[in-house]
Parts: sequence; C-alpha cells; structure tokens
Amino acid sequence: MTFLLYLSLAVYGYIILRRWYAWQLLPVQVIPPGFVPTTRLSVIIPVRNEERALPQLLQDLERQQYPLNLLEVLVVDDHSEDSTKQVVEAYKAAGKLHLRLIRLADYEGLTLKKAAVQKGVELAGGELLVFTDGDCRVQPGWLRAFAYAFASQQPKFISGPVSFHQTHSLFERMQLVEFASLIGIGAASIQLNKPNMCNGANLAYTREAFEQVGGFSGNEGIASGDDEFLLHKINRQYPGSVLFLKNPQATVHTSARKSLKSFISQRVRWASKWKSYQEWHVQLVALSVFLVNLLLLLAVPLAWAGIMSYPALVGAYSIKFGIDFLFLKRILSFLNRKRFLVYMLPLQLVYTPYVIYTAIYGLTGRYSWKGRIIRNP
Repeated sequence: MTFLLYLSLAVYGYIILRRWYAWQLLPVQVIPPGFVPTTRLSVIIPVRNEERALPQLLQDLERQQYPLNLLEVLVVDDHSEDSTKQVVEAYKAAGKLHLRLIRLADYEGLTLKKAAVQKGVELAGGELLVFTDGDCRVQPGWLRAFAYAFASQQPKFISGPVSFHQTHSLFERMQLVEFASLIGIGAASIQLNKPNMCNGANLAYTREAFEQVGGFSGNEGIASGDDEFLLHKINRQYPGSVLFLKNPQATVHTSARKSLKSFISQRVRWASKWKSYQEWHVQLVALSVFLVNLLLLLAVPLAWAGIMSYPALVGAYSIKFGIDFLFLKRILSFLNRKRFLVYMLPLQLVYTPYVIYTAIYGLTGRYSWKGRIIRNP
C-alpha cells in the first residue's frame, strides 16, 4: 500500500509540476497602446433566473473599453421563472448596448444551457463569439483583451481566467483556492497543447469553428460540458488553435457557492461529464487526481490499524501539500489572491473525501441544478 501511494504521488507530482512549469512559460498578454479594435464581437449570455445579478453584468458590458458599434449582447433566457425578461427589456430601453433578448420558450423543444448556447451561436452576428454567465462580473478591459488575442493570433478557441469575489466565509475562501487550481490546470494544459478543462463563464470561439466540429453533436444528452467538450473537439480538429488568455483584465469574477448542498451539486454536475471524455490525456489527469486522493483517504485507517506507518502517512500528505502549494502560489498570485494561500490548510482536511465523493456520485449522472433534476445518460 505504501508503495502504491508513493507511486501515485510521483505520477501526480509529475503532472502538476509539469503544468507549474508550463504556467511559467505562458506569457502575460500585453496590449500595445495603439491597438485599434476592428473585430465585431457578440457576447452571448445564457441565463436562467438571474434577475438580481444580470443588471450588474449589463452595466459592466456598457462600460467596456470597446467600441459599442462593434458589440452586440445576446441574453438567451432558458425558461426563467423570475423577472429576467423584464430586467433585460428595461435595460434595453434605457441603456446604450445593442441588446437582444432570446427566449428558448419561443422555440419548441429547446431547454437547458446547451440549447441556449446553440441558439445564441445561430443568431449572433459577430466575428468572435464571447461567452459569460448571468451571475458574473467583467472588468472594463475584458473584451479588449479578447479582441487583441483574436486579432494578433487568430485562435479558434480562447479560454479566459475565472475567480471568485466577495468571499467572506471560510467555506467561500476554501472554494476560491480549490477553484484557482482548476483554472490553473486548465491554462497550463492548454500551454502544453493538451487542453483538458475551461470554464463557460469566460471563453470565446468563432461560429465557423463551432459549426465545423459539429457543435454539441455527440454529447447532446449530457446537460453539462457545453464548454469542455467543445474545447476538446476544436483542439482535435485544429491542433494548436486553442489559447489561454493570461491577462488580469480578462479575469471574470463570480460568486462561490453559499451552501454545502449547492456546492456539492455544482461539483457533481462537473464530475458527471468525466466518464464521457475521449482524450486519453484528459482521462489520465482525472484518473491521477482521483487515485492519489483515494489512496490518501485509505491510508488513514490503514495507519490507524498499524498496516502503514504514521511517518509514511504524514510524509505522503506533506508531499501532496507541497506540490499543491507550489502550483497554487503561482496561480493565486496571478489572480491577485495570494493572501488566500493560508486557506490551503483547512482545504486539505476535506479535499480528499470531497474529491472521492463527487467523482463517484458524478458517475450516476444525476444532480439538481437551478430548480431542475438533471439525469445524464
């Protein structure tokens, strides 16, 4: 058992430290002062019951350092049961944005986020399609950063950083640290030309790329994964065409889960798509994380029973903590959240059982999200 545990740690360490180095090589975007945007952008926002948060996002979009004549905003409403529709219509009447409301209720049989994204892509007029969520906040230079990346490098798919804000409780701050690791792994894997994850709250791609890979065909039955499955398909058809936008101004901010129940539901939703990944390198990373945490969890009762020595147990946990610390220090520094490193300590106490639980429960494909019970095949 001790040998297997340390072997899994060696594999895990290789995967994480390789990505630590890749993050170092990933350049921070610098936009020349004389850059003049010419790309027409469509910001597509799939929403469901976002009457409270959406006005703030729309205000952020109106304040973008980007020509309004090159920008349109499409809010795609997925059968909201609140006053989301009225909020959009009121803002459209009073604001300066070229704002459109698209209601899935007006189209027979369309529901859930993938349908909202698909319909937004179909109706958008921009050259580059930029996506975020209705409960997010974006900075004034957000669209300018995407436009410069697209104009200067012509990628097919751009993934951007996401972080949490307004994290007041211990629980929320632990989420911030854990989520930063996911963003960092996704960014570094893109740098290694082995994209594995991204976040639908901050990404962009062209309609041409979406259509040429068949959109969401092949995984229509899986409610989540509108971001990562598409990432994998585009990279498979256009190797080297995926870019991570390493620019602090491009960071999108959202809120952490307020309750343990909603947090577990969100993570189970994410985990439910892992079994459908096709790329071996994506499966390898997921399997490595699961295995090292499973063995760390089993090591505790084994040490208690005298089957494993306590020094071996403490050494294993120390190695895992050291690897994660090195990686997270870099990511949190970029996100201007370095002071949250201290929350790695309480996170380590719950991270191992949490990963095992969500991974196993995610295999069932059943979870609750935004008032719906979802069942993936």
